[in-house]
Amino acid sequence: MVANISTSDWSTERGEAWRDSMQPLEAMLAPVNIPLMDALDLDAPYRIADIGCGGGETSIAIARNAYPGSTVDGFDISPALIDAAMAKEAYGDVPIHFHVQDAGQALGEPGQFDRLTSRFGIMFFPEASRAFANLAQWLKPGGQFAFAVWGPPDDNPWMSSIRTILSNHIVVPTPEPGAPGPFRYQDAAEFVALLETSGFGDIKSHSWKNQLAIGGGMDANAAASFALSAFSIGRLLDQSDQITARAAYSDLASLFAKHLDDGEVRMNAHVHIVTGSRPAG
Repeated sequence: MVANISTSDWSTERGEAWRDSMQPLEAMLAPVNIPLMDALDLDAPYRIADIGCGGGETSIAIARNAYPGSTVDGFDISPALIDAAMAKEAYGDVPIHFHVQDAGQALGEPGQFDRLTSRFGIMFFPEASRAFANLAQWLKPGGQFAFAVWGPPDDNPWMSSIRTILSNHIVVPTPEPGAPGPFRYQDAAEFVALLETSGFGDIKSHSWKNQLAIGGGMDANAAASFALSAFSIGRLLDQSDQITARAAYSDLASLFAKHLDDGEVRMNAHVHIVTGSRPAG
């Protein structure tokens, strides 16, 4: 959210920052797991790959929804996040294996997975076409995928409002269209076209619109502190003076206060759930 967030950022400071705020971040994003699991269609024992698995919560959700006899492999470029994932408690009867690996470049065994998924972990590949072509080869012919990516910024005020608030106080760089970042695939049709040219087929996209609880359920002041520390755009305030930082925090807390629901800040979110397969022919 700063300007253009790259894969290398996630392998270092962004991955470490996510680890440090992992519990409230995962609590906030957990509702997206429900439509993603439904779209993944886990109707038999499968070999499942979770791309950009972060601290492992999505992989654990997959394991809990998978048939006995399934296996889950979680891939992330951040050593800090994979360490956090491996430190978590046992996952039940479905084994999970975590790997520090750039799934966009790693050449795994062709056709090694029956299912491929990612919750917000595929928007940062520096060479998107090459990365998705590689991932298509990971699927066996007829294997299916389900990806979750963010819709347009205007439909995600829980995130875009922070940029608006900060822009009133400091200079906020504008992300380059199509560059790595959270809204890279805001246009579902363009993302579908990219996947088609990368070797996937039978691609469909549908919208999931709901509200997210900032930080998993915080009041306005706590939510503002959390957002400015956990989201990458908040780092821009590190270069400002204390008066500017306090003013930005105050404005954000005031905005969040308008979205309180039973004591928690809840704001609209829009996610594209994109599904398809590797053609069998």
